[in-house]
Amino acid sequence: MIDINNIMPIWKVESNAMVSMQGDLTIGFKVMLPETGTLSGEQFDAFHQAFVRAVRVLPAGSIVHKMDWFLRSKVKADFSGDVAAGSGISSVLSRASEQHFNERPFLSHECYIFLTQKPIGRRNSSSSYSGILRKSVAPVRVADERLFSTFLSACGQFERILLDSGLMEMLRLTDDELCGTANSAGIIERYLFLLGRSQQPMISDVHVAGGIRVGDQPVELYTLSDVQELPAYCGQRINYDRYSTDKSKYSIGFASPLGGFLDCNHIYSQFLFVEDSALTLKKLEARKLRLQSLSGYSRENAISRDAVNDFLNEAIATQKLPIKAHFNVLCWADNEVEASELKNKVASSMSAMDAVCKQETDGAAQIWFAGIPGNAGDFPMNDTFDTFAEQACCFLNMETSYRSSLSPFGMRLAERGAGYPVHVDLSDEPMRRGWTTNRNKFIIGPSGSGKSFFTNHMLRSYYEQGTHVVIVDVGHSYKGLCDLVGGYYFTYSEESPIQFNPFYLSPGDVLDTEKKESIKTLLLALWKKDDETYSRAEYVAISNALTMYYAYLEKNPGVFPCFNSFYEFLMDEYLEVLKDGKVQERDFNIQSFLYVLNPYYKGGEFDYLLNAQENLDLLHERFIVFEIDTIKSHPILFPVVTLIIMELFISKMRKLKGVRKLICIEEAWKAISGAGMADYLRFLFKTVRKFFGEAVVVTQEIEDIISSPIVKQAIINNADCKILLDQRKYQNKFDAVQELLGLTDKERAQVLSMNRNNDPKLNYKEVFISLGGQMSKVYRTELSIAEYLTYTTEEKEKLKVAAYAARYGDFARGVAALASKIASGEEDL
Repeated sequence: MIDINNIMPIWKVESNAMVSMQGDLTIGFKVMLPETGTLSGEQFDAFHQAFVRAVRVLPAGSIVHKMDWFLRSKVKADFSGDVAAGSGISSVLSRASEQHFNERPFLSHECYIFLTQKPIGRRNSSSSYSGILRKSVAPVRVADERLFSTFLSACGQFERILLDSGLMEMLRLTDDELCGTANSAGIIERYLFLLGRSQQPMISDVHVAGGIRVGDQPVELYTLSDVQELPAYCGQRINYDRYSTDKSKYSIGFASPLGGFLDCNHIYSQFLFVEDSALTLKKLEARKLRLQSLSGYSRENAISRDAVNDFLNEAIATQKLPIKAHFNVLCWADNEVEASELKNKVASSMSAMDAVCKQETDGAAQIWFAGIPGNAGDFPMNDTFDTFAEQACCFLNMETSYRSSLSPFGMRLAERGAGYPVHVDLSDEPMRRGWTTNRNKFIIGPSGSGKSFFTNHMLRSYYEQGTHVVIVDVGHSYKGLCDLVGGYYFTYSEESPIQFNPFYLSPGDVLDTEKKESIKTLLLALWKKDDETYSRAEYVAISNALTMYYAYLEKNPGVFPCFNSFYEFLMDEYLEVLKDGKVQERDFNIQSFLYVLNPYYKGGEFDYLLNAQENLDLLHERFIVFEIDTIKSHPILFPVVTLIIMELFISKMRKLKGVRKLICIEEAWKAISGAGMADYLRFLFKTVRKFFGEAVVVTQEIEDIISSPIVKQAIINNADCKILLDQRKYQNKFDAVQELLGLTDKERAQVLSMNRNNDPKLNYKEVFISLGGQMSKVYRTELSIAEYLTYTTEEKEKLKVAAYAARYGDFARGVAALASKIASGEEDL
């Protein structure tokens, strides 16, 4: 048995660099790659070209070792935040969501790039001349300061070229990250003992005789090291058939099948060896002549001669950089049963690239040893193949898994592949990064696409983080959520007609100009028809009446502010004022005013409308729903309600400084836009950003957009966040939709890929989100049973939830109890 301390290839780590026993100098970078499915064809090309240019600046004797770690992990639930921030309620849904995703498996990904410079005269290693075959090794004190200075300068250029692509981030690894500390393993130790990033340092036995084994984990190595095993064609990307249609092609990186799409613990290592190109071409010329002399004896020699000749012609004609390359997948399992499946998984992934899977046995130990970070100079060169930098860079893994936003604000969605939860900020981070210029959102989803679930989920997330939410709805989609958070729910029925009180001032509120103007607008709308105009005198008379009314309320604190008391004030106090003759009847006909408004006074047909005694503090109430389905065609009620909605949200915008506010207009926008609110919608979408607010419009059909100039011009042009749900019914006529919404070809492919490869064992819908056309992704809207019950719009399910809420005396307790019984199989949906 060999003590690894005697053959450890890394001599020392200092100045954020590694020095090997053979005098190789290596620096490392932690790399943040683009997320899977977010790159367009042009971006794949640009990213590939950036890597090619970066490799070309490295001096001869350099090695690029790109190492992608994919480790099986499980979601760890956080039950510490049981009380929703800013909501003051026990967040049953947040806890249920944590429980739903707890222990869900997924592949975590980390990427590193190590750049190595071999000293001049360093002998190339081979399978028969490798450090792992020695009994001991001593450091070779080779120090060529000029060589290493040139190399470090080239490394700086390498890093800058990749960073300038704008598609990745790189951070230089420090000494502690390379060699570790007492409490955390460094990248060298992690590689040797196959440790996850969060695992404590732990030493295991490593066996290489008869197959590699680390501790009790069997390790297997699969390589792409021979041109015979490589695909006939390589490119920057390939089509992912599961998400593609005949009208759109969904692209992933060419090497992604060996990355995040290979479901096992593995390290995908990519080695690029930059040598003296003139010397390489000279050797190939000699090889071609040798094959020429042997071509008469074997057809294989003739074919090989032609291949070498073509390679030389291409190198000289196009000035491409000839390099040597090697790619391998090091995978391991926790037990022998899982290990038996590794070959099938790797072979399937390689076949997706049209490559042949080769399990390395004889040279596995040497390749594994050379894969130690900082030891790429000891790589057995007989396991490499000649190629050009352009072709070799196609085999680099270009993508990573979804990352959570670092922003504290946002909502929880799920990654579309493995389904692990990610934190997504659709409001603040996009503006901070310059992707969007406003927080407005536009949501399109046909019936059954999960539109209501997504919107409920978003609004609940925003509410729990302190947002004031105002919803204008048609269809009772938000009744459950409103009951859960204890908000105000305004709707109309014969038994419980809709009631407001625009005359009421919330504690701390004052009769400012804006409040006064909103009441005047309401009174004039009730008095005059749409085609009638009011005179300046009438406007001034009503304004004076309001001023005197609120002065009267101050003197008489026992009088409750409402329309009834205002009407009585007009009949008693204000009529006395008018008797002095300063206001002529032709200027303001008080009798006409009182007569027309009499139906809103007690005993009148609409005496309930403006005399509410409860749900009065609309300014400070954080969750308000206006359900207008039954009154959207009413000639009296609907205009009043729309005016109150306008006044309410504008009041929140202007008076709630530093507080996030959101108005969500569901299918109600159709009715609103035809009821004199078109100008309000335009104003709202253009100015709400200035008041830390956002406007959200939800619609079912894309035809609604095309047919409405309000939506097309005012909303789409001022909503930088576009959210689409399942649009497969439009896939054969998506060109018009794409042009209307301004979607790129990449976004088109993402939209049409939704719900094409869903996990049949789970119930969820996918959602496409585009942020200003700069960043777009597809997520899962995956909900726990409790969340589903709260958001459901199915009448049968809503009735069952209501019954449980009544039985347990509280909506939250009822939902929790019903969800528990469904999970245990005692109840069915």
